[in-house]
Amino acid sequence: MVVKRFIAGAVCPKCGLMDKIVNYQDDTKNYRECVSCGYKDEILIKPVQRELETRVNTTEEEKKAAVQVLNFPPKT
Repeated sequence: MVVKRFIAGAVCPKCGLMDKIVNYQDDTKNYRECVSCGYKDEILIKPVQRELETRVNTTEEEKKAAVQVLNFPPKT
């Protein structure tokens, strides 16, 4: 059984109507189809790439592990 789901806000490239596009998967391919005019094509989904490490997306534990503490002997 194929489960078709509407894509909110999607506009059909053929007829230009909004909220008429459904998305469904058949075997290993993804498709979009307009329920109004019958337009249908395959959706090519790119694999997810690893996010670059920045100061914003690192955890506090990773930040603490990266800090090096140097202890100097006290001045006498």
